[in-house]
Amino acid sequence: MSDAAANTFRLRGREISRIEALSDAVFGFAITLLVVSLEVPRSYDELVLLMRGFVAFGVCFAQLVMVWHFHATFFRRYGLHDQTTVVLNLILLFVVVFYIYPLKFMYTLVIDYVIGLNPNPAHPLTITALQAPTLMAFFSTANLAVFLVLGLMFVHAYRKRSALALTPFEIAETKGSIGACIAWVLVAGVSILLACSGLRGAIAWAGFAYFLLGPLQGLNGWLTGRRVRSPA
Repeated sequence: MSDAAANTFRLRGREISRIEALSDAVFGFAITLLVVSLEVPRSYDELVLLMRGFVAFGVCFAQLVMVWHFHATFFRRYGLHDQTTVVLNLILLFVVVFYIYPLKFMYTLVIDYVIGLNPNPAHPLTITALQAPTLMAFFSTANLAVFLVLGLMFVHAYRKRSALALTPFEIAETKGSIGACIAWVLVAGVSILLACSGLRGAIAWAGFAYFLLGPLQGLNGWLTGRRVRSPA
């Protein structure tokens, strides 16, 4: 095998299966739920209100696309459609639809407080100090659930590495995908603990915990690079 082939992930899932078609439909439905308004604005004022909501929509859209990319990468790389994969995928789709509302509410609320871009100033989002920890815990639990299920899907592929005939490069990349999901699970877990701790200022720290994703993903990338260069 040439060096170029050895350092390329062979795509085992070239054809779109029924489960992938269903998954894409659910992701499309989830994006529809993110849209500020399904109606075309009928006046300039309505258009301005619509545009005010696009910052939060853009952030939510980017995070949902990231989840979709993990999902698409899994099926393209491994082409698995066994019972375990189907069950995990269905759980993921359920969680993704559940994920949309806390995701949209959280980012709309944060953007409204930070830069004052509430999509509907006449009806601002409201939350009390007592409700904020619960919202953060709810939001982080949704993040944790999504990436836990994605991580389990990649773990399943890793366990079937012999049947899939994964190369050392592919095994290293699979471990990297697992590590990326673990980083999200760990950060979301820390955020939940902080949000539920009841400590003064903990709700702010529960949000700042997500800044740990940068260093953790950087470390995971470095470890993945080491595995690729020196496969076990």
